[in-house]
Amino acid sequence: GNGERSDRSPPQHAGQQGLTTMFKEAAEMLVGEPLFPVETDGSADDKAGRVLVIACGALAREIVAIREKNRLDHLDITCLPAKLHNTPDKIPDEVRRTILKNADTYSDILVAYGDCGTGGLLDRVLEETGTRRIEGAHCYAFFTGIDEFDQMEDDQLGTFYLTDFLARHFQTMVIEPLGLDWHPHLRDMYFAHYTRVLYLAQTDDPALEDAARRAADRLGLPFEMRRTGYGLLQPFLGKGPAD
Repeated sequence: GNGERSDRSPPQHAGQQGLTTMFKEAAEMLVGEPLFPVETDGSADDKAGRVLVIACGALAREIVAIREKNRLDHLDITCLPAKLHNTPDKIPDEVRRTILKNADTYSDILVAYGDCGTGGLLDRVLEETGTRRIEGAHCYAFFTGIDEFDQMEDDQLGTFYLTDFLARHFQTMVIEPLGLDWHPHLRDMYFAHYTRVLYLAQTDDPALEDAARRAADRLGLPFEMRRTGYGLLQPFLGKGPAD
């Protein structure tokens, strides 16, 4: 009826259909609310050991997968729109707002964002709120490993990186924001200084590899692929509350 929404928790293992819907929602960022809300009356016992992960929407699927695989049932996840990357100056305030809104409900909050083009402003928010984030300038670095990523950058400048998320949403995250459907001639201008597309694969999925190869074709660049798995994201999420 009147804009009511159910506050019941989704079942822990909602089956494949439920997970698919959740991933779809997380990718399209209709969420903003925790994905695994805990029934709580606000008492300290309910809060004990509960950890909220505030994540970029581009990592939603990976974090849910790690949570399921490692049975990290104490983890809750809330995502901010992946499209914030187009306006990185907005990321720190959005993260701050989400931290403050949830600080009373969780014993610890983890931030699954790199610096992501915020020029250190995100780290300032984390200092201010006593929260920590995963190491690395962006998800390419923490999927690959920080030192390995730096080495890759030194070895070959001009790499356009794809992750599973970007391969899956290449049209909406890359082509549309750059207007390449309407102005194909801009492609060579935008990508003149790029020398390759490097797909950092989190999963072994032939359909995604195919999508990444098509993306490289679309940009007119040579294609390379490296399997990274979840990189540093897995140990970061596996940690308990800070001592």
